[in-house]
Amino acid sequence: MLWLKAFHIFAVVSWFAGLLYLPRLLVYHAEATEPVVRERFKIMERRLLAMTRIGSTLTVVFGVATLIWLAHVNQGYFRQGWLIVKLVLVGGLFWYQAILARLVGQFARDEITRSSRWLRIFNEVPALILIAIVILVVVKPF
Repeated sequence: MLWLKAFHIFAVVSWFAGLLYLPRLLVYHAEATEPVVRERFKIMERRLLAMTRIGSTLTVVFGVATLIWLAHVNQGYFRQGWLIVKLVLVGGLFWYQAILARLVGQFARDEITRSSRWLRIFNEVPALILIAIVILVVVKPF
């Protein structure tokens, strides 16, 4: 059980590395004016998106395995309010990742429609969700 939790945490850390850094790359890309620099950002964004997807996939695999284990030990585990809210927030992170993937595609095609200011604000979303999830998991307020 502890091994599942450990690998789940490793996966979450790698996923969040991408969720936190990829939007920052998009900010720099939006502000770049030199074609060589913009092409380099496209490569970095594509590779980081791939790593982010791997991290999110592993997060789900180890998270679901952990949930199954805990539900086996505690029949009422899925009725805990904090867990339900956490899972909804995790769903929000997947929505965020889907938007990131769409943005990376737009940037790859040089179809930048968002300002660097919008991207800077968008960059803060996963950090806020992370704070909420950590508080829910550690404090279990309801």
